[in-house]
Amino acid sequence: MSQSTQDFSNSDTGPGRGLTWLLFAALVVLWLGTLGWRDLVPTDEGRYAEIPREMVVTGDWVTPRLDGFKYFEKPPLQYWATAVTYEVFGFGEWQARLWTGLTGLLTVLFTGWAGTRLFNRRTGVFAAGVLASMFYWNAMSHINTLDMGTAATMSASLMAFLLAQRPGASRAQTRWWMWATWAFMALAVLSKGLIGILLPGAALVLYTLIYRDWKLWTRLYIVSGLLIFLAIAAPWFVWVQARNPEFFDYFFIYQQFTRFLTSELKRPGPWWYFFPILILGVLPWLGSLVPALWRGAARPAQRGAAFGSAQGRTLHAQGMLVIWAVFIFVFFSISKSKLPSYILPIFPAIALLIGDYLDRARPRALRWQFALLALLGLAAVIGFTQLHRLGNATTPGALYQQFGWWLEGTAALALISGLVAWRWEAQDRRTAAVLLVSVAMTLGFSLGIQQFQILGRTASTKDVVHAIRPWILQGQPFYAVGTYDQTLPFYLDRTVTLVEYQGELHFGITQQPGLWVPTYADFARRWNEDKQPLALMSPSTLPALQALHMPMTVIYRTSRFVVIAKPGQDYGAAAQAAAARLPADWNAGPSLVSPQADAGAQR
Repeated sequence: MSQSTQDFSNSDTGPGRGLTWLLFAALVVLWLGTLGWRDLVPTDEGRYAEIPREMVVTGDWVTPRLDGFKYFEKPPLQYWATAVTYEVFGFGEWQARLWTGLTGLLTVLFTGWAGTRLFNRRTGVFAAGVLASMFYWNAMSHINTLDMGTAATMSASLMAFLLAQRPGASRAQTRWWMWATWAFMALAVLSKGLIGILLPGAALVLYTLIYRDWKLWTRLYIVSGLLIFLAIAAPWFVWVQARNPEFFDYFFIYQQFTRFLTSELKRPGPWWYFFPILILGVLPWLGSLVPALWRGAARPAQRGAAFGSAQGRTLHAQGMLVIWAVFIFVFFSISKSKLPSYILPIFPAIALLIGDYLDRARPRALRWQFALLALLGLAAVIGFTQLHRLGNATTPGALYQQFGWWLEGTAALALISGLVAWRWEAQDRRTAAVLLVSVAMTLGFSLGIQQFQILGRTASTKDVVHAIRPWILQGQPFYAVGTYDQTLPFYLDRTVTLVEYQGELHFGITQQPGLWVPTYADFARRWNEDKQPLALMSPSTLPALQALHMPMTVIYRTSRFVVIAKPGQDYGAAAQAAAARLPADWNAGPSLVSPQADAGAQR
């Protein structure tokens, strides 16, 4: 490191503590306060809201169930956390997303704290600001999936490991932080499975091979650490296997290995699948990504004596962060099953590398990166005016354009903050420049992401359930015919009966075949026998049911969903009143009965 760079790195210790606490408080309010702004949307959000709801309703916290079927695709940590939230606060959107939001927020804070201990205070503040303002981390913290909890626990194991092995750590600190590392890996296993220990272990092996730090293995507390790991991770696996003998083969063999090694789950992707996700995900720090990775991979001897101690202990923290990010990226790139959120665990490591780079870069070196941000913001301001072109029959272009106007605000923040930061960097006001971009883009992404509600309402069944509420009765049969919308059971507050549909519930159906209806003909027979039934389907399914001469009345209809009731049934006074307001053309066709005529017949 050059002398000028070293002097610059130490010339500014970052924002004052008062400003830091103010930014922290604002982040907490913004981050958690927006969790309930949007309806849940399929598939993940509905699924991971419904499984813990069924845990609470049934009282069975050992065997996860989705729509009443055994569901062994993932371990239960997030289900448990969300079920506890339901028990305390009741059912709702923000309650369903609380675990995701908290783990995302806590990782931001832990990343900043670890950066302070591993490097310096300004690097820690920068790293936290970078991670909070990264588009992908911000977005995934507000979407109810299992990947944020997995990324948070895996990243916590990485940072605990770095804190344990840092040159200045005492023996007691090394022991306690290594125990924390093992505990976080156990939580990662309970979040997503074996990757919670396999990926950190592989990254460690690569680190020792590349940097030849063999003594590191003597400081891992392997025996006591494994005991901690097993004490946390093993009990549920033993318990669920004892209750469900079919669990081991499906969870460990099929879900953990078959899905990685084969394309059976039909989630393939080219080798470059994750590159666009990475480029978009690190915004607004795209300009710093390659320099941070390049400098982070430099040999310890090139980065000064901060990596060693008088006792001979060494740790190339930046090197470990680079190995972690690159290995996980490559690992999932060669997988036969790919989803965008799989690389989420690399972003905290990248944030630490970028935070270190922003702190150490020579004076005025960041001007072109802030200029790039402003240029991207300008391009986005122009591009979002054309969002209406994405419209289709389900989601009209007008809704896309309405969403686009909100995104214009985020793009404008990128443009303005990039220009101001460019000027401040020229004036050697780097801390102010970095914090401005961090705050502006955290605000911009947080508010822009929440406005996805404009589009999400067309995908969710919340409005459907609200519209048919007058027909919903306690304990009535409710069918999902030829489809299964993951949000439907959550908003109905009950399971539904599937008709001629399996999807991801195939395994559960094979275990409990009596809980579903295999064919439309079987459904028609049950429909004729049922009292006050309801059924949801896509509009394209309706003609097939009409061909079976099923008596039905359409009580809800859009381009996405149709809901039918059974004529001649007493659904109550509220349903009769609602029926009088329904469009007559909804029930123009064979076997369809006008709700108004049906209401008159009942009277």
